[in-house]
Amino acid sequence: MKIISSANELKKYLREQNKSIGYVPTMGALHEGHISLIREARKNNALVVVSIFVNPTQFLAGEDLQKYPRRDEADKKICELAGVDIVFMPDTQALYFDDEVKIVAPNVRGYVLEGATRPGHFSGVLRVVMKLLNIVKPTHAYFGKKDAQQLNLIELMVKHYFLDVTIVPVDTVRDSDGLALSSRNVYLSKEERQEALKIPKSLYHASKMISNGIIATQEIEAEMLAILEPLEVGYVAIVNREFEVVKEVSVGNCIILVEALVGSTRLLDNIWL
Repeated sequence: MKIISSANELKKYLREQNKSIGYVPTMGALHEGHISLIREARKNNALVVVSIFVNPTQFLAGEDLQKYPRRDEADKKICELAGVDIVFMPDTQALYFDDEVKIVAPNVRGYVLEGATRPGHFSGVLRVVMKLLNIVKPTHAYFGKKDAQQLNLIELMVKHYFLDVTIVPVDTVRDSDGLALSSRNVYLSKEERQEALKIPKSLYHASKMISNGIIATQEIEAEMLAILEPLEVGYVAIVNREFEVVKEVSVGNCIILVEALVGSTRLLDNIWL
């Protein structure tokens, strides 16, 4: 396994290999969710590249950039055991420039739901993903469905900028208690983790309601909010695949999303219908 920190070195190396590339961008603190992305990349590509970079432009003032979990040595070992060929570990100076040209999130889709409470967050995400995709030039790039809005915007960027890459969504991985895996779960105390389980419980309840024929989104959201009490809920939303709010669930074209604060930790989860 090669570890590379220079963008130009990585571009040169990959160009010389001339093989199909599966790419998994991460911010490190790797867990089974990331490993599932790596496994998918390994199935269909000759080379697997994982990047580890805590991207400063997607954190807003006062957010957890400085305390975001960093476990570089453990992450490298996980990548090695998972069969990764190249780990790209740039520093900020390797990716960002003074007075640079920027890409920004769309005016509507980038500023609803998570984007409403974190204005500018998705511009930072798209900015770094555009850079990373242009460096790696992967055949396929793998993203988790747990970050559904992020995934949607990245797919939109690839379409609008005619990028030559296939984005592959990968199902959310859950712990044995049902909590969606996240690098931020390490922040939760034992008591907070129990409170956090209300999030998947609310989604499971919504799914059960729909299977029983209840499709009015207002009714579903009300029951979800009751289950989530007393958590500080950022949003409960039912949207179609274009991230437009809908009044009725259409199975095969909807996503139910939750954002909630557990203690001081912001958690996201969803189910795709």
